[in-house]
Parts: sequence; C-alpha cells; structure tokens
Amino acid sequence: MTDATAVSPHQPLGVGSIVSESFSILFRNLIPVAITSVVPILLGLIVSGLIIGFPAALGASEPEFFGPNSVLLYILTVVFQLVFYAIVVASLVQLAYDAKLGRPFRYGDYAKAAIATIVPNVVIMVLVTILVGLAAIAFVIPGLWVYAVYSIVIPALVIERVGFGAMGRSQALTKGYRWPVFGTIFLIGICAAILNMAAVFVAGLLSGTLGSSVILVAAVIQAIFFSVAYGLSSIAVALIYARLRDIKEGVSVDTLVTVFE
Repeated sequence: MTDATAVSPHQPLGVGSIVSESFSILFRNLIPVAITSVVPILLGLIVSGLIIGFPAALGASEPEFFGPNSVLLYILTVVFQLVFYAIVVASLVQLAYDAKLGRPFRYGDYAKAAIATIVPNVVIMVLVTILVGLAAIAFVIPGLWVYAVYSIVIPALVIERVGFGAMGRSQALTKGYRWPVFGTIFLIGICAAILNMAAVFVAGLLSGTLGSSVILVAAVIQAIFFSVAYGLSSIAVALIYARLRDIKEGVSVDTLVTVFE
C-alpha cells in the first residue's frame, strides 16, 4: 500500500464535484437511504422518548433534571442515540459506494458491518466530539478544522476494519487536504443542519399543537428528515474518503467495495 502521507499537490480534492455528486446520489436513492436509516433513527427516538420523555427526545422541549438519576438517564439517552447514529452512518457509507457504482443494495450486509464495528465507532465518535469541543473553546474555526481531520474515520473503520486505528488513518488521509475537506463538510453541513432544524421544528409544532396522540407521527416525520440529512452527510464523507484513497493510494471505488463481498 502506498504511503498515505505522500500527497500530490497537483490533484485537487474536487469540492464542487463531491458536493454535487453527494446530492445526485442522495436524490437518486432517497428510498434506499430511507430503508437503511429511518428504522434505526426511529428506534433511537422511541428509546430516548421512553427514557427522558418524547418532547425532550424530539427536541420540542429541554430535558428536565431533578437529581443525579435524571442526569444518568440523560447520559444513557445520549449513549443510545450514539449507537443508533453510528449504525445509520456506517450503513449509509456502504450504501453510497454501491449507489455510485450502480450495484444492487445489500441492506443486511450494511447492517452486519455497522454492528460489527459499533464499539470502536461509538468510542471514536465520543473522542472526536471531545477534541472538536476542546478546539472550539478557543475559536470556532479550529473546532471545525479538527472535525475535518477526523471526518473520514467511519469510512476508514468500516472499509478497512482498522478499529481504533481509524483515527490515525483519517489523520493521514486528510493531511494536505484538510481545508478542502473542511470546505466540503461545511457546505454539506449547512444543508444537513437546515434539514435537522426543520425536523425539530415540525416535530415540536405537532407535539405542541395536537397533543401527545400524534407523538409517533411527529417521531416518524423527524426520522424521515434526519434520514435525508444523515444520508447527505454520510454520502459526502464516503466520497471524500474514496477520493483521498484514489489520490494518495491509487485505490478506486470499485476496489474499496470488494471488502463487502
């Protein structure tokens, strides 16, 4: 394998191409994206709702703390949300490659690979979140830059099965391309954030106006919005990873997906 740090400055990342292709793959495959992600997202919302209440789980109200037990329940909720989020993103990353190549979708294989890497996936997400948060304390740009450094840990984890070494792989692959990666993530992140805010707004409107009888409807609607947002972000991350592997190691997308076969 070629050294991932041997960056060729003559090959651009192609921010515009990655962003446009991310939207193209998403819009062509909305139903497969929904099949892959809506159920685990909805399960995460339901589990969270049973623990801290559905208005808080849906973002319609702030969680209320009445002592140490409440705090522990909230932490437990965050853990469950991370687990379901990790399964969704890892599955969508794999789906993105099959969609790009026009291959049949293998939902069971995506779920198996996502579950097999769930422990390092969740731990790495927590570590990256802490690193981004610490960097953001100083200023917002360093926080986002650190996120760019570790933005492709999930593709590295799922494709290469390197466990906790995925953080090192992301560092190596993004080296020399971190600002273009940052720009790509930022543009995609704005669109995903708009979808997430719309999901919370609609869910809050339904739960606040029509009462608890439509909580499930609100959760389903929010899961659909989140599905599209996560799908867009995951596809972009998958394409960034594939592009960096191609630039630095000469590994094509069709070679990447042989790991699933």
